[in-house]
Amino acid sequence: MQGKSQDSLNRFNYLFGETEALYHEMSHKLGLADSAMKILYTVCDTGEPCPLQEVCRRSGLSKQTVNSALRKLEGEGVLYLQSTGSRGKQVCLTEAGRALAARTVVRIIEMENAVLAGWDPRDVQAYLAFTERFLTDLKARASALDPRP
Repeated sequence: MQGKSQDSLNRFNYLFGETEALYHEMSHKLGLADSAMKILYTVCDTGEPCPLQEVCRRSGLSKQTVNSALRKLEGEGVLYLQSTGSRGKQVCLTEAGRALAARTVVRIIEMENAVLAGWDPRDVQAYLAFTERFLTDLKARASALDPRP
């Protein structure tokens, strides 16, 4: 792969990596492991109670990592799991968890909202539309991916 499309992909990967590094740095500064930050962020962004399936899907973490982080956060009194029927579970924050979220992820969400509020609304919509288009197109290609070379 060469030329402009490779340059674009290199820039995309650079920006994606820098964004991930920034979120890691913010998590570290706020005293949270990345997995804890992603779980708390998902719960705050989605709202309580948050279905466990939604935490797994939106956090981008593996099921095993989510379960391990949830056990740790539950042991620290940050959250608890609530059964919803025979197989479903929801993530709920304790009062201590809400206080922790207010000191950490809510501040990040507020920063993100401030950034987007500073952009022209048309730019926000264009950014979201292009991001969604990239995701949709990549998902379509990934669904046809043959595991054999």
